[in-house]
Amino acid sequence: MFSGTPAGWLGRAFEPNSSRRRPPSRRARAERGYPGPVTGEATTAYPVAWEADVVLRDGTTTHVRPIRPEDADALQRFQMRQSERSAYFRFFAPVRRLTDRELELFTHVDHVRRVALVAVRPSTEPDAGPGDEDIIGVARYDVVEPGLAEVAFNIGDAFQGMGLGSVLLEHLAAAARERGVRRFTADVLPQNGSMLAVFRDAGYAVRQQLDDGVVTVSVDLDPTDRSREVMADREHRAEARSMQGLLSARRVLLVGPGHREAGAAPAAEALLVARVLEAAVTDPGDTELFVLDAPGGVPDAPAVQAVGSWAEVPDVDLALLALPAADAVAAVRRLAGKGCRGVVVLSAGFAETGPEGLARQRELLRAAHGLGMRVVGPASYGLLTTAPGARLHASLAERPPAAGVVGVFCQSAPAAVTLGATLERRGLGVSALVSAGHRADVSGNDLMQHWLQDDATQVVCLYLESIGNPRKFSRVARRLAAEKPVVVVVAGRSGQVVPPGHAVRATRAPRAMLDEMLRQSGVIRADNTHQLMDVAQVLAHQPLPAGGRVGILASSAALAALVAEAAAAHGLVVAASSDYLSADRSAQEVVRTVEGLYADGACDAVVVVDVPVVMPRGDTLARAVAEAAARTGRTTVVSMLGLHGMPDELAATAPDGAAVRVPAFSTPEDAVAALGKVVAYAGWRTRERGAPVRPSGVDRVRARRLVEQHLRAASSGSAGSGALAPDGENGVLLDEDAVSELLACYGVTVWPARRVATPEEAVAAADELGWPVALKSASQVLRHRTDLGGVRLDLGDAEDLRESVERMSAVSRAAGLEPAFEVQSMAPPGVACVVRSVEDPLFGPIVSFGLAGDAVELLGDVAYGVPPLTDVDVHDLVRSVRAAPRLFGYQGAPHADVGALEDVAARVSVLADDLPELAALELYPVVAAEHGATVLHATARLRPATERRDPLRRVLPA
Repeated sequence: MFSGTPAGWLGRAFEPNSSRRRPPSRRARAERGYPGPVTGEATTAYPVAWEADVVLRDGTTTHVRPIRPEDADALQRFQMRQSERSAYFRFFAPVRRLTDRELELFTHVDHVRRVALVAVRPSTEPDAGPGDEDIIGVARYDVVEPGLAEVAFNIGDAFQGMGLGSVLLEHLAAAARERGVRRFTADVLPQNGSMLAVFRDAGYAVRQQLDDGVVTVSVDLDPTDRSREVMADREHRAEARSMQGLLSARRVLLVGPGHREAGAAPAAEALLVARVLEAAVTDPGDTELFVLDAPGGVPDAPAVQAVGSWAEVPDVDLALLALPAADAVAAVRRLAGKGCRGVVVLSAGFAETGPEGLARQRELLRAAHGLGMRVVGPASYGLLTTAPGARLHASLAERPPAAGVVGVFCQSAPAAVTLGATLERRGLGVSALVSAGHRADVSGNDLMQHWLQDDATQVVCLYLESIGNPRKFSRVARRLAAEKPVVVVVAGRSGQVVPPGHAVRATRAPRAMLDEMLRQSGVIRADNTHQLMDVAQVLAHQPLPAGGRVGILASSAALAALVAEAAAAHGLVVAASSDYLSADRSAQEVVRTVEGLYADGACDAVVVVDVPVVMPRGDTLARAVAEAAARTGRTTVVSMLGLHGMPDELAATAPDGAAVRVPAFSTPEDAVAALGKVVAYAGWRTRERGAPVRPSGVDRVRARRLVEQHLRAASSGSAGSGALAPDGENGVLLDEDAVSELLACYGVTVWPARRVATPEEAVAAADELGWPVALKSASQVLRHRTDLGGVRLDLGDAEDLRESVERMSAVSRAAGLEPAFEVQSMAPPGVACVVRSVEDPLFGPIVSFGLAGDAVELLGDVAYGVPPLTDVDVHDLVRSVRAAPRLFGYQGAPHADVGALEDVAARVSVLADDLPELAALELYPVVAAEHGATVLHATARLRPATERRDPLRRVLPA
């Protein structure tokens, strides 16, 4: 971020036109908005939620947290380490030490009007204790007027150029937005280009002005498309670099549990050590293995070396821990200063054992992240890479899989064993295999970030037992799937089963939500491990098909018919079909038949099925198919008796000299199913994925102010605020006017209605709104129930309206309800729809769309989307429900204005994405007429927000 320059303090928090280091007087502080004297300042509770572990540009990690009063000594040490240039950029004077007054000012904050964040790592001072920390960076702001704060940053000289400034800006901006600050300002010396670059390159709206030799910078903190893009790019580079640091390890340390008493039964950790050492002897890869505290001693092998104590441990790239969980944290701390980039925890005994184990796991993460290391595990199977000359075998596998182009990620060790055996049986090579165990830190998201830029990996396979951050998964997977195929199998299918030890928030989302998230991400979903490998072997060894036209070559007419039926079931179109009787045809005839199927334009993909009944299978057909597939580049799958995986019988050489193999499947159905998924993915790759929806007329600032006002009023019990009484965990229900006002901030207009109780009030309301009108019960039970007498439409005069009020009053009383009604002008006729959003603890905002009606609700004909959505996502959302033909002139009805309906859905998605406090929103009905879409009723609930799993700041798992 600092381009290697020694720039340190990025801005200043004192008088703009002064070079003094003296803090402002009490009077000056009061005039500038500081909240009273330092001593005894009113403060809010320490904001624990602002603490986070982060990945820096070089792939190492650090901890960010609010400053504390006890940080005074660490802050003084930090200042004394800074260069004269860095100190000058901060104070406009060469300050070496801070005064006691300054230390108190800087470390005593109220976390509201005065906020400071520090990046810390374990202290390297000679007399430091286990919990002592060194500050490596500081970011702070001081509110100078409502919504505006003066900001300053200081990055340690030794940590400049690592992206720490941009990380602190993201976290400080998030804290500021939470406290109602919408703009930062800073005074910067013109030669401090690093400070200017931090703001300019962050993607926020920035204004600069040069006055009296000082550049005044003003930064709007509202997220923009550019700021989100910048954050995602920086996150990608940092996380990819951190994974590269693990997978490129050449010097590995194995730490065992130590020696056991004679005759004692082997501990689980001792067995882990024995397996790693056995693998290191039989296949050491291209690494050096150093071993500490191996229970059974160290074998005599060239790549294995015993070390007698921690003092003898050399610098290493990676550490494998196979020792009791209680000893793991101490072992991680002993790695300080060894250059280690990551820790693979092979042993268990952490979060899966209960609260005590969870606390131990969190302590392990904090220790590792503080030292700049990532954690794989606990209960990991380890890491494997196969690149020639750079092979890494840091796992429990007896032998590594063959080299190839498939990157494999899984979580539990048993899953890794299954996948390894399947890969070996099929002869399918991999570029890397990573087991994350309980996924305390490193996850599939991290590996996807790495594989996006890894040329050795062309296909990505993920076996997920849980998804801890679906929003980030969707964002990262979509980016990766646009470049390389991503195949995913989710244990339990619904994704709502959480294995022991996995830290996953509960979800209230419907089971279909996971399917929609994966579809929206562009990944290929496999039903099980078997299908995961089926699809992978097509993608790894065959080109993506140009379309879905399939040519079938079968050894009998019956097989050809069965394959054609299977192809149709998977959305494929049979363009050509040929059956032959292998016993009756010569080799030349077989070759001619194959050549005809591979003729230019004949089809996009070929399915070959050969199941001889009497004669044994020959090699003529296999050889002809392999050579034709290699020559033409036509996507081909086969099911031939006796062949499975990637057999040599189906290998050939392409005209450019590349080796090509045709995948073989156990059954024709497996072959066609895999091909169908590959064709669907190829279609997704060629489709326009659209741009994020950005509707016009959106007032985010006003919407934010309204939400905060309603929540504040509800918590204090204020009347007339628009927020009704809190309803338990469901949140605060807004009244109709408050909902309409909030929706208006996003350009959604609710058709006006009047609440009435008597016939006279109803007529007066109709005269005001305009005839004809609709009369609706205000009861949630009867509101949409025309069949139960809760709705009367197209009432054209006072007499009809009075009569309807009397009848509906009787209906309400019969149902045990107090009569209450709404009068509303008749909207143009059209198709009634429902647009909803809910804030889910796991998925975050979820937008749904469906047509109105009991039958639709009962059948679950609802489409879902996870904001932020693109215009293509919104297009698909409206069209993916089964009842969508009603919008497009079904049985002669007029076509609805689908564009207007999409606009409403898009605005709701942006609203839901912007406001995590929006617990639930329902627009019901939304009437899509020939021209326009009318929102006739809306309800909304608010509740205090918890931070989403994919916040607007870069963080590692807590």
